[in-house]
Amino acid sequence: MNRRNEILEISFEFALLVIEYAELLEERRKYVIARQLLKSGTSIGANIREAQSCESRADFIHKLKISAKEAEETKYWLLLCKKAASYPTPDNILESKLLSIQKLLSKIISSAKQS
Repeated sequence: MNRRNEILEISFEFALLVIEYAELLEERRKYVIARQLLKSGTSIGANIREAQSCESRADFIHKLKISAKEAEETKYWLLLCKKAASYPTPDNILESKLLSIQKLLSKIISSAKQS
């Protein structure tokens, strides 16, 4: 029986939303930020997924810490887009999902360290 893996699901959904928003940015000719956001926003889930088949607990924690760093970077790019007058405002769902991811990552990393 497969158990639901919430962090995998949320990070995948988030990556899809990032792709949509990056495409909107590209339509508005905001190529540099679109690319940065696309790279960091999709990297979160990629590293979480990679952590699922890690070789050790230390490797697992390391991959999740990379995801946490990518989440912080993504938060920065979204904040820039939100504050820059000439950029389309990101949907609130992006911020909400990112916050959920960050909270889950923090809990998982903390639990993994204690085990």
